[in-house]
Order: sequence, then C-alpha cells, then structure tokens
Amino acid sequence: MISVPFRLPAGLVPAVLAGLLIAAPASAQRTSLFEDEAKSPWQEVEMPFPAYPTDASLIPLQIGPTATARFFIDEKSLSLAADGVLRFTLVARTQGGAENVSYEGIRCQTVERKLYAIGRKPGEWVASRNVEWRQIEEKTTNRVHAALVKDYFCPPGIVPPGLGQIIDSLRRDGGVR
Repeated sequence: MISVPFRLPAGLVPAVLAGLLIAAPASAQRTSLFEDEAKSPWQEVEMPFPAYPTDASLIPLQIGPTATARFFIDEKSLSLAADGVLRFTLVARTQGGAENVSYEGIRCQTVERKLYAIGRKPGEWVASRNVEWRQIEEKTTNRVHAALVKDYFCPPGIVPPGLGQIIDSLRRDGGVR
C-alpha cells in the first residue's frame, strides 16, 4: 500500500481547528447520554425504633448446629427503607435463660451490619453508642448475621427478595437449614 501525505491548504487550517474546537463540547455532550449518571453518595435514612417485640411476632431461626443460643426475628419490625438497609429486631436466647434484644440493620450492597439499639426490660430501647457499620463475617459459632445475609436477606446470585418474600422464607424454613 502506498501512502500519500495529505495537506490542507494554508487558508483552511484555522477554519478546521475552529470547527474541531466547537465540535468537541458537542461530542462530549453527546457521549454523556450513553454514560451512567453521576451517582450521589449513599446516605442512610433515619428511622424510628420499632415497637418492642412480643413472643407472638417472633420467627425462629436455626443457624447451625454449633450455635450457642436460639435466635428469632421479630416479623413486625422487619423493614426495607429507601437507603437499601434491611432493619429488624433480633432476639437471642441462651440455654441459661438470658435474653438479648437488638434493633439492627443489614446493608446487602456492602455486606455490613449496624447495631441501632439494645432492648431493655420492660420493653424500652437504648440507642447504641457504637454507630459504625461493621463487615459481616462467616463464623462457625452464632453465625446469625451471615445466615441472614446468605439465606434470607441478600442471597448471592439472585435479585434481592422483597419483604414479603423474606418473611415467607423465614416462616417456611422455620429456621431449619
């Protein structure tokens, strides 16, 4: 193949350059139609604490044979806000009879959890002093948060379920895994 150099006549160079300068912003605007819109940073929604759980609204969870406590989710407290956080009341009961009640959130997008409040008898909430999001880790003992993420709230590889599906799945399984 033979290449022939191409030259613009001297009088056309300024006109071509001006045309390129004018066209550049237009092409930048045109390509922006195909780009994702700039995403605003994630912002957590402030939610009021739910009503204190009653035994009638607790759904049992069996999270594995090595669990040292029995766990329950309060069906009435389960919510999904616009920020994508699943909030719920978790009740843990030990074999010795102790009971821990907490109001928590799980963020599927980052696989993190947050403690919002701790329950105190007779049915009142105390706001948590620890307001940081923490990574959820798979543990062999009391792996309740990992089980909630993997089995109910954010199953890997599928579209995240809605609240109705989560409640149905919790009830249907009865915690048997």
